[in-house]
Amino acid sequence: MAKYDVAIIGSGPGGYVAAIRAGELGLKTIVVEKDPFLGGTCLHVGCIPTKVLLHHADVYDHIKNGAELGFEIAGVKVNWANVMARKSKIVTKHAKGIEFLFKKNKVEWVQGWGKYDGPGRVAVEKDGKRSIIEANNVLLVSGSEAKSLPGIEPDHKTILTNRSILELPDIPKTLIVVGAGAVGVEFASIYNSFGTQVTILEALPRVVPVEDEEISAELEKTYKKKGINTFTGCAVDGIKKDAKGVTVSFKDKDGKAQTLQAEKLLLAVGRKAMTDNCGLEKSKAKVERGFVYVNEVMETDEPGLFAIGDIVAGLPQLAHAAMMEGIVAVTHIAGKPTHRILKTRIPNATYCEPQIGSIGLTEKQARDAGHQVKIGKFPFLGNSKATILGNHGGFIKVVSDEKYGEVLGIHIIGPLATEILSEAATVLNLEGTVDDMMNMMHAHPTVWEGMGDAFASVRGLQINV
Repeated sequence: MAKYDVAIIGSGPGGYVAAIRAGELGLKTIVVEKDPFLGGTCLHVGCIPTKVLLHHADVYDHIKNGAELGFEIAGVKVNWANVMARKSKIVTKHAKGIEFLFKKNKVEWVQGWGKYDGPGRVAVEKDGKRSIIEANNVLLVSGSEAKSLPGIEPDHKTILTNRSILELPDIPKTLIVVGAGAVGVEFASIYNSFGTQVTILEALPRVVPVEDEEISAELEKTYKKKGINTFTGCAVDGIKKDAKGVTVSFKDKDGKAQTLQAEKLLLAVGRKAMTDNCGLEKSKAKVERGFVYVNEVMETDEPGLFAIGDIVAGLPQLAHAAMMEGIVAVTHIAGKPTHRILKTRIPNATYCEPQIGSIGLTEKQARDAGHQVKIGKFPFLGNSKATILGNHGGFIKVVSDEKYGEVLGIHIIGPLATEILSEAATVLNLEGTVDDMMNMMHAHPTVWEGMGDAFASVRGLQINV
């Protein structure tokens, strides 16, 4: 009999949630974490610190527009050191919170580099010493790291990653962001609010390319109004550091050669799975380009070896996806019934300004899948709470099946999009219809009630437009 029921390698969102649930289910659990603290990339250098800065940027935007709200505010200055200090304080608080939850649920953890060492074994390496943990099941949650461009390596001073941009001692006057996915557009939003002249370069034909095409178009239009320059369909030829910062050469979508100069450059071109030196070569697990293939309960082809989070092939690299994957895995390990992860039921939240929230199929994906599609769309311009907030740009778009009214996807850009996304996730998970949601009462006045008008618009029965 092995000492532990489950050994978890990595304490990011997937790892710590899996560990806590395993403890709740009575499994003897241990976590191996390479860093001297718990929480992983999301808590320390990803989701949480980024959203702290986004909140500060939002508050600063409100202060700058105080006159419109009836407040005369003069001489407001940003104390960047205090902003950074609050970010660190919040991260530390929640890291301590994970330690408390581990103790509460009798989860053990050790620091060191963990790797699979064959059936029922995890090797832990620290300070030149190697020890072995025995466990009936092993859950690999090693996470991901920022990709770079060929021949271009971050120096973390001028050429930045999502990690190093969180430690800037000052607000740069100019910033080039290479990549217009969630990371790129969020940092573009943050620094634009704080007065930085931001330019985005994206190789694909549109910004936030995983979103519905109309969402991408709306974000690009809004960013243009904010003064954020965006080049899509462009290819970066080279990046050179100089006395002023960095110079980027690229070809725009028409093939015209251009150059840009800025103090700082952020590489936001995606993330790669960190599965090197994790011992997978000692297993039967199928690995392709660093990503691990799993079945419906997150188990690899190696019995007793599970993988979740950013390293899983075919699923999005999102913290909440990793969390649910971890719950599925340990629930199965505990011998209890569980459910499969459906990609179309994973919500996507981007915290730029305006916010983006989406779930399910885009209009194009639905049509490509053979659905007879009917669209509903409601602009926040018709929502009274959005007007009260002074934030009435954007819209809610509902993608539905024409015959039965089943909701196939919901796509939101505008105020509180990442919060009202909760109703969208609910209706898709319950396989609800447009008519079900039209019959649901929405509180007034709320931004949320825009969802009711969006569903009604599929039938041409929206009230407020």
